[in-house]
Amino acid sequence: MWGAVFARKPVRRGTETMVAPVRSLARSLQPLSADELIREAAHLRTEFCAAPQSGQPEQLVAGIALVFEALRRAHKVELYDVQLTAVLQLAQGHIAQMQTGEGKTFVAIATAGFLAIPGSGVHVMTPNSYLAERDCNLAIPVMQQLGMTVGLTPEQGETSVKQAAYDCDVTYGTGHEFGFDYLRDQLTLRREQSATLGSRLLRDLQQTGPDQRATMQRGLVHAVVDEADSVLIDDAASPLVLSVSQGDRAIDHEAHLVACEVAGLLQPEEHYRIDVVTGKPQLLPDGQQRCYADDIAIPTAVLQRPWTDYVEQALRAEHTFRRNVHYVVEDEEVRIVDETTGRIFEDRSWQDGLHQAIEAREGLPITAEKESLAQITRQRFFRLYQNLCGMTGTAVGCEAELRVVYRSEVAEIPLRRPSQRIVRPTRFFATRADKHLAIVESVRELHDQGRPVLIGTQSISESCALARLFTERGLVFQLLNGLQNEEEADIVHRAGELRAITIATNLAGRGTDIPVARVVLERGGLHVVVAECQLSSRMDRQLVGRGARQGNAGSAETFVSAEDTLIQRYGGWLGAAICREAGATGEADVDFSRQLRRLQGAAEKLQFHARAELLRRDISRDNLFGNAADDA
Repeated sequence: MWGAVFARKPVRRGTETMVAPVRSLARSLQPLSADELIREAAHLRTEFCAAPQSGQPEQLVAGIALVFEALRRAHKVELYDVQLTAVLQLAQGHIAQMQTGEGKTFVAIATAGFLAIPGSGVHVMTPNSYLAERDCNLAIPVMQQLGMTVGLTPEQGETSVKQAAYDCDVTYGTGHEFGFDYLRDQLTLRREQSATLGSRLLRDLQQTGPDQRATMQRGLVHAVVDEADSVLIDDAASPLVLSVSQGDRAIDHEAHLVACEVAGLLQPEEHYRIDVVTGKPQLLPDGQQRCYADDIAIPTAVLQRPWTDYVEQALRAEHTFRRNVHYVVEDEEVRIVDETTGRIFEDRSWQDGLHQAIEAREGLPITAEKESLAQITRQRFFRLYQNLCGMTGTAVGCEAELRVVYRSEVAEIPLRRPSQRIVRPTRFFATRADKHLAIVESVRELHDQGRPVLIGTQSISESCALARLFTERGLVFQLLNGLQNEEEADIVHRAGELRAITIATNLAGRGTDIPVARVVLERGGLHVVVAECQLSSRMDRQLVGRGARQGNAGSAETFVSAEDTLIQRYGGWLGAAICREAGATGEADVDFSRQLRRLQGAAEKLQFHARAELLRRDISRDNLFGNAADDA
């Protein structure tokens, strides 16, 4: 059996030198029966447990070759050299940059299979629950070839179901749900510690199974993070907070209504100033005096916090948060929109009175605030894993943050085939309306050529604005507004069909393959439109990467207006320059791409400092049980 002798076959260190030995060893496994392959996996588990340094070249080659053969048997898939390179990098705790369409799903499965060999448990994290379920179903037949088990931790599922999922060799779920389960376990342990000795003894006597644990998770050992930049960086701007509702109607609803009225009386720079990075307003001395003026009927009897806090949250609701961008209103409820995906959260709310301030602004019933039970920053949670690895199409550019915060190095994986993508020059416009008209005309021309077009917007409101223009011109399209799951993936999957027009928030359907037919490739392939630049250039690159995959034909084009959020918040000077150069059509005949990249770089730097400050405060507090900003 090869599993018993692999250690006597030395392998040179270096990812590139290990690809050929993996492929060769995997070929030698093909004659084995199903039972023999399972026995080899069991033998290798014994070897790994006896010598747990799984980063040794011989162990890497042996373990990955085993999973390589399991993938071939389960899905008739043989990993390409670039995929094997990525697996080897992930197995050593790195973040692999793999371009969109290069086969990251099977890379994650292969990595999870290798890391699961010792039996300590692997958590595979995806950006949303649909991808978690899809990838879990793909992984099950692979792990069965090796005698391993795979589980799925459902969002807000029963404890017994989650515990069974965590008992598996590989567990799939969303990144935030792993974090919330960790917080739930910490609350359980806290209750255990505060319980009396007699009650703990009685519980132990009533247990039916041996060594039954009270927690859902059995430890944080290995984490494989899909779309690592989104999970580890973009989502890290807000902490994970576990909370519970305190009732239906807010005790201080009158305070929020009055604060909303007062906010309408205050003038910017005279009474308050808004931080461009955090969006949080700060009352100036004149503003504080105005809040306590004699004509303001402050409802002191119901205040739950200082009166000026109510006013500042009302200002934040008025000037920082936009309907159909940061939230939607459905069934008289405010529902949060995930800014990085456009997906709508069902059971989440903002804390510290912000959610209630937005309800007051929208004229909705003001609900009671939720009580925070436990919290942790995402950075601090992911740092608890002994081995953290991941992959994304856009890790380059945030290497320093990944290295400093998560102690993870970035490995850039080469393309399997040279890119054929044609990137058209960026176009600049004075107004958002001029930009939208230009997008529609550009799409009409491509549509007449038979080419499919995927249009990525920054917000639901912009998607709807473009949809109205397409409808007026008789163009048939598909619109993704963040409400779909399987349906969303199916729509994105068909975005590469002949003459298809798809309008979606930038990262809708992320992780879904977009096949392109030969007739479409002959006409130039899928065309991707960036309808509005994100604050981070990484998200724009993710969108552009939806087309021209695996060396296929395709193109991309970016449209910018002086009224876009990025320019309004961080670069008024650039907006003024665009307007000066705009002609009769509203389009500027000047390339401001360099200035735009500089602006995004400045925004990314400010966002990094905000995340670093959030982590610093969390570490200095060193307490899971407190108040915070976002919750589940």
